[in-house]
Amino acid sequence: MAIEHGELPGLLDRLSEAFGPQDWWPAETAFEVLVGAVLTQNAAWRNVEQAIARLRARDWLSATAIVNAPADALRECIRPSGYYNVKAQRLTAACETWLELGGEAGLQAMETGAAREALLAVKGLGPESVDDVLLYGFNRPVFVVDAYTRRIFSRVGVVPPDIGYEPLQSAFHAALPRDARRFNEAHALIVALGKDYCRPRSPHCEWCPLQPACAYGGAGVQRS
Repeated sequence: MAIEHGELPGLLDRLSEAFGPQDWWPAETAFEVLVGAVLTQNAAWRNVEQAIARLRARDWLSATAIVNAPADALRECIRPSGYYNVKAQRLTAACETWLELGGEAGLQAMETGAAREALLAVKGLGPESVDDVLLYGFNRPVFVVDAYTRRIFSRVGVVPPDIGYEPLQSAFHAALPRDARRFNEAHALIVALGKDYCRPRSPHCEWCPLQPACAYGGAGVQRS
């Protein structure tokens, strides 16, 4: 599916004017991006930050330390992120693959498609988590699609609401220059809009920077 030329960049420019530079992802290393990508699944970022801080306090913020950590202690350490039993298993599996691939240096040397395929093979790492790692950890030009992306651009009317991850990502790749910094900023702006304005329920359409372009906010749709 192709987004009409000029439409998407124009919408993103409006978000940039409204919100300013985002300079996003809050992580110190590529490995920390991986940890955050696992822990942020179904969790608020503030809770993920608590879990990462607890890992750092134990000196466990490395793949080797996490793989060797006692299972019970690791689960307790990441408890603030929620679903800690499942996430401990996923985090350990991700760290094992990280080490098998040669760590940050090994992944950095891999072609983007090969690195993506290797990370997607880890149980519990889906396309969004893997693309977070590639974009924010390794500065690769892959656009990260999330629930905000689908909600916002289906409400605006440029994509269908049931569009899949890969087709929606491909639409962004076709509409924007393949530039990691541009993708980083665009995704951060989308998150800013989705978090505070374009909510699943009770969206703040009257204050949305995309008005009046958004058909959802101006079509008389009953919103609860």
